[in-house]
Amino acid sequence: MGKSLYGAVLAALTVLGTVMVAPLGHAEVPVPEARGERAVSATITVEGAMDGGLTRYYGEGELGGGDQTEGQPPIFELADGATLRNVIIGAPAADGIHCLGSCTLRNVWWEDVGEDAATFDADYASATMTIRGGGAQYAADKVFQANGAGTMTISDFRVEDFGKLYRSCGNCSDQVDRHVVIDDVTATAPGDTLAGVNINYGDTAEFSGITIVGDSEMGICSWYEGTEGSGEPEQVGSGPGDNCRYDRSDITFE
Repeated sequence: MGKSLYGAVLAALTVLGTVMVAPLGHAEVPVPEARGERAVSATITVEGAMDGGLTRYYGEGELGGGDQTEGQPPIFELADGATLRNVIIGAPAADGIHCLGSCTLRNVWWEDVGEDAATFDADYASATMTIRGGGAQYAADKVFQANGAGTMTISDFRVEDFGKLYRSCGNCSDQVDRHVVIDDVTATAPGDTLAGVNINYGDTAEFSGITIVGDSEMGICSWYEGTEGSGEPEQVGSGPGDNCRYDRSDITFE
């Protein structure tokens, strides 16, 4: 069953009140079995720590979008310092998770990524977004988007059928240097590129323990000339360098 057809069936089942199931064909992303279901019609704000107990959360109403329309609200919005753990985000997923400052995501799974899986939107350079464990699939564009300042760390993570695992915003109105550390990640084809960074703003991406399954040509790190607030950034190169830090020994192809 194709993704678009599956989405239509899923929407119909939601209207009928039928319990939703995970998308088909996610053998490489071992999403845990959900222990409950919750429809979300307004963004859930998390302050401090929240343990979802492996409940599946999915959008309805205003949060009922799962496409690439810009500006969708998130299912969860994390305050500075918040932690979200043991959550499954089903479909529709809207714009996933927004982190307004430092935040931690532990064992969070996306069955069918919407606009983005999670967006980092901190406004201070020492902010950190830590993604540890979990996985994501069916991301038509980006999985993790960095719009604000700080450093994102992605570790012990699985991703399959995606555009980019990480992207530093190419045309935000306030551009800053952004950084990402990607460690112990398994990426399964189809996939475009693990990371995209803006070399003109001093972004960096560091890689270690990467396993790529099913595509020996998958991109590791793409270089862009970012812009401020208008126009599309131009890709100017790819591969290891000052902004993309890895050796071939850091990447294993299977």
